[in-house]
Amino acid sequence: MRKTVWRLIAVFIALTLVAAACGDDDDGGAGEAQTATQATEAAEESAPAPTEAPVEAVTIEYWLWDGNQQPYYQQCADDFTAANPSINVEIVQFGWGDYWTNLTAAFASDSGPDVFTDHLARYPEFVASGVLVPLNDYVARDGVDTGAYFPGLAELWVDAEGNRYGLPKDFDTIALVMNSGHVADAGVTAADFAAAEWNPDDGGSFQELIAKLSVDANGNRGDSPDFDSSNVEVYGMGLEGNFGAFGQTTFSGFAASTGFQFLDVNPFGDSANYDDPRLAATIDWYVRMIDAGYVVPIEDVESLGGTTVFQNGSAAVMADGSWKIGTYIGADTPFDVEFAPLPTGPSGSRASMFNGLADSINRSSDNQEEAWQWVKHMASAECQDIIGGAAVVFPAIPSAADIAVASHQANGVDVTAFTVHVDEGTTFLFPITDSASQIEAIVGPAMQEILRGQADAADRLSQVADEVNSVLGS
Repeated sequence: MRKTVWRLIAVFIALTLVAAACGDDDDGGAGEAQTATQATEAAEESAPAPTEAPVEAVTIEYWLWDGNQQPYYQQCADDFTAANPSINVEIVQFGWGDYWTNLTAAFASDSGPDVFTDHLARYPEFVASGVLVPLNDYVARDGVDTGAYFPGLAELWVDAEGNRYGLPKDFDTIALVMNSGHVADAGVTAADFAAAEWNPDDGGSFQELIAKLSVDANGNRGDSPDFDSSNVEVYGMGLEGNFGAFGQTTFSGFAASTGFQFLDVNPFGDSANYDDPRLAATIDWYVRMIDAGYVVPIEDVESLGGTTVFQNGSAAVMADGSWKIGTYIGADTPFDVEFAPLPTGPSGSRASMFNGLADSINRSSDNQEEAWQWVKHMASAECQDIIGGAAVVFPAIPSAADIAVASHQANGVDVTAFTVHVDEGTTFLFPITDSASQIEAIVGPAMQEILRGQADAADRLSQVADEVNSVLGS
């Protein structure tokens, strides 16, 4: 009996608890619901936050040939990766000759760097081979201002079809580099060279200067009747290298100061002007100066290298490019140097070949978007200001080029001999054609024959003109 009573009491209590749990309290059961929600929220807060899938890092391989510039582009690369953590840049540097050999071989095997430093003499042939990525859509999409560069530089990298293959990174001109000691010993100055005039007939006042700077083994100068041209100790003028087809650092500025032009239209002309008498007269002048003992023989240039001949004191003056300024003011040159612009020619003005480099994207790259971001960064003011501060070249953006000039001035080096050509508008473009290597193969050997006295300039250049024009299709 007692057991039955206790069972009934237990059931009653249980039903009462159930009714209370399901009853219509003031909070309608919200208290328990809120407690459950809070518990859930607390659990969610204490749980680790979900993580996004990690972005896979991409490495862009970038090739260049100038070891002097490599440390500063490495700084650009470090800054770029800091702003773009998923993109690394690996910089590979080759010497000039190995650079183009390796690059051509890489293209042939559908490999090579993602991005590489390109040259105006080379890119049209790469375009014809289909190995470059056009940048037009990238430029338009990202609103890159191609007017930010020195006038004309951006247009150099647009082919005849209107496709762009590079953004300018620098420019270069040609000027005279002078051994300050030799110049002072001869009683002449950089100002004398800056005011010099030249012509291919008698060489003008420029020839008088290099004659005075030439010294034979007995101490006789080139303007003395006792000068021995067969036993020269110091040549008045050196040659940076072989003439080749375009003579960028040798004959080009002198020939252009006569009114000579390499192509009928530049860029992408249909014919060349190698049979122009003004070019033959210019090359003849060099031959006469070599014979006179005023200019370094081409054999010495080939065996030693033009820069070495100058640095060992065997040449007093030499024309060379602005990219070599650091070489001449650096520790490898054991004397002070000065710079002067090229002489004024028969046309009434001086002339200096104007060239500029840009970076191109390899069509074989698996990371073309990332490659473009790196190309865009190198052509930006952020990177070009770094290059300007290092003063290794003149950047393509005017304000960055001003930084380079100021950096040199702060070190006591006046480089306006290179920039005056831009300021005066006396530059002319490097010849741009999609047949540059074929032209070089035709004209280069002919120039060597002429300089060695093995051929007459007018006759030999007339012969190569027909071959070159055949290549150009005219």
